[in-house]
Amino acid sequence: MPLVSGAEVVLGAAKDGRGVGAFNVIQLEHATALIAGAEQLGAPVILQISENAVKYHGSLKPIAVATLAAAAAATVPVVVHLDHAMDRDLVTEAVSLGFTSVMYDASKLDYADNVAATTEVTSFCHDHGVFVEAEIGEVGGKDGVHAPGARTKPEEALAFAEATGVDALAVAVGSSHAMTERTAELDFELIAALRAAVPVPLVLHGSSGVADADLTRAVEAGMTKVNIATHLNNVFTATVRQVLADQPNLVDTRKYLGPARTAVATEVTRLLTLLKAV
Repeated sequence: MPLVSGAEVVLGAAKDGRGVGAFNVIQLEHATALIAGAEQLGAPVILQISENAVKYHGSLKPIAVATLAAAAAATVPVVVHLDHAMDRDLVTEAVSLGFTSVMYDASKLDYADNVAATTEVTSFCHDHGVFVEAEIGEVGGKDGVHAPGARTKPEEALAFAEATGVDALAVAVGSSHAMTERTAELDFELIAALRAAVPVPLVLHGSSGVADADLTRAVEAGMTKVNIATHLNNVFTATVRQVLADQPNLVDTRKYLGPARTAVATEVTRLLTLLKAV
């Protein structure tokens, strides 16, 4: 299936009240697992490559080309998305490689500079038919806008969306990045208020810390794009550990990465069901 635009998948889901799962790719096994899980349900999916993953690989192109190739071979709509890019040049490279969606993260800048930088990137991306996600900025705590205590005000979210022209907005409603326990307490009333105030789809970051039932409630309250990374890394790593514990002499990486890939695919199918992705 040809690659689809972020706009087609995210705006379509927002219109229908569905959620879209956005899962991170670190290795090729992640990309193929995420696609397999989505294909099992017949749901669209977003494959995210973060700036941190780019740093891990040393450059964007190798993991990007592999992910784009896997996406192009999928039987369901797949968006390849650049996640949390603070490097403006990385956005340009991603667009040139064929990404149809980017998240430009200027949240560490003050508000005026964030608006100016995000507006410039949005204009560039729109000129190339690329969907843009952004976030308002640091609200408090070392995790900034996604610290557990941070909250996005509806009027500020509306002002930022209108000023920058972004296509989707990441908001702070109680989740936090890199949580290994699913104990986040989401503010569902705030999600509904943000949905009513903001004219673009809302994005929930740090969703690995959100319990199953609350993922569904978040979508029902108004969230569209839901980012989950750490939780799937837990699934992947736990499977590798178990296989190696059971077979301590194993040296063929396919023998433990394969089961991990299968476990992630199964969990992706389950998560997409919770997110009402179809």
